[in-house]
Amino acid sequence: MAGKHYSGGSSRGRSPIIFFVFSLLALSVLVYVFSVFSSPSNSLPIHTSQYPSPNPKADYSFVVSLEKFLSSTSKFQRSRTVSDDTVASVSDEAVKKLDDGIWKTETERLYGDSFFPAFSSAVPSPLRVYVYDMPRKFTYDLLWLFQNTYRETSNLTSNGSPVHRLIEQHSIDYWLWADLIAPESERLLKNVVRVHRQEEADLFYIPFFTTISFFLLEKQQCKALYREALKWVTDQPAWKRSEGRDHILPVHHPWSFKSVRRYMKNAIWLLPDMDSTGNWYKPGQVFLEKDLILPYVPNVDFCDMKCLSESEKKRNTLLYFRGRLKRNAGGKIRSKLVTELSGVEDVVIEEGTTGEAGKRAAQNGMRQSIFCLSPAGDTPSSARLFDAIVSGCIPVIVSDELELPFEGILDYRKMAMFVSSSDAVQPGWLLTFLRSVSPAQIREMRKQLAKYSMHFVYSHPAQPLGPEDLVWRMVAGKLVNIKLHTRRSQRVVKESRSLCTCDCRHANFTTPASLP
Repeated sequence: MAGKHYSGGSSRGRSPIIFFVFSLLALSVLVYVFSVFSSPSNSLPIHTSQYPSPNPKADYSFVVSLEKFLSSTSKFQRSRTVSDDTVASVSDEAVKKLDDGIWKTETERLYGDSFFPAFSSAVPSPLRVYVYDMPRKFTYDLLWLFQNTYRETSNLTSNGSPVHRLIEQHSIDYWLWADLIAPESERLLKNVVRVHRQEEADLFYIPFFTTISFFLLEKQQCKALYREALKWVTDQPAWKRSEGRDHILPVHHPWSFKSVRRYMKNAIWLLPDMDSTGNWYKPGQVFLEKDLILPYVPNVDFCDMKCLSESEKKRNTLLYFRGRLKRNAGGKIRSKLVTELSGVEDVVIEEGTTGEAGKRAAQNGMRQSIFCLSPAGDTPSSARLFDAIVSGCIPVIVSDELELPFEGILDYRKMAMFVSSSDAVQPGWLLTFLRSVSPAQIREMRKQLAKYSMHFVYSHPAQPLGPEDLVWRMVAGKLVNIKLHTRRSQRVVKESRSLCTCDCRHANFTTPASLP
């Protein structure tokens, strides 16, 4: 009883104090939560330790990386000791010999190691890629041409865009090739290796800089070079064996290689998007089962974790866009959006190009905005999407037929808003929709942007989980189907039945917007 009396008396004496302390704590929590959800940036601070940071030893600038690459080329060529078995001409005997060699290698891997990298059980086998040793006029000479002329800012396209900046924007052919041919001791990616014997290869990479040649050569000179490249590649035994199905062709600008690429439609094309209107790609040339969508190289600097944290309090603009306001084909939606959004207080819509001044303006605008508008350009894709991602600005995608890079790996719904064109142009609809997004949803999408941005930043050396890495992860998933269609084409009597050409594809349409 004494014990109970002591305890009860102590409780009664302290209860007002305890109640007061807990009340203060509860009030503090409520004030904090209210401040978070009512703040202009609608976000919590991003803790930099939770997300990967850029590698200080890597180059993320195309110009800087290319300069180092070319300066080391002579030294690398002198030290090169591995022979290459690329040939200059082909014969039926050479094709059969290569086919027998590949069959032998695949049989050994089937009964010894895991046959397909995508389905390894314990430690995945890397993709084996053979890089053609093409004549310099298709590779190094074009890189030197860019290097020697990129300071010529007067070189503009018909719509006023700097030519060399467009080449940088579509320079995926450089980033992939530079990584593949680098000494293995300097490479960081483990899911792909370069082989020097064709019978050991899963895939064949064609290192032809189609975008540089399109923009920097005279029209007739460019077409002649395209024809030469076509003949050179299609004369290879490996091409004859598979009709190009296991070959990778970088054609990231929609105009590049256009005059002859129909002759290489079986190859795996590395594309910026898939246009179903027929303006850029003809029916049966491109489809997701065969080809791969790669992100544009961003036109703004990467906003790392420190940058994202510092910019949070500055994001006072609701919606931002800077770019060409009038485009062709699917890009006509832009002029309609400009009419709808012009003059709104917390919306910034600006005409701009991709020059240095435009880059600085776009970079500052995106880092001060919550949402960034990403409408279709001349094609369904737009570089603005990737600029927004690496700037920490939530993309608002208005492009009904857009295909996205690495969508088999990444879920874009976690970091972007998808709005159908019909909804976006309705008076007042888009702004009402964006203002209805809760602070908690904005905060969560920003966190996903901080995590996802590393997947869209090209570098040398290529980084694990960077875009180069995800390219090979996506290609690995296609490998079984590539081998299936290669073998099927070798044994089917073409006159007796139709081969599957995959010409009939349903267009990809964005569904009406919904909150994540």
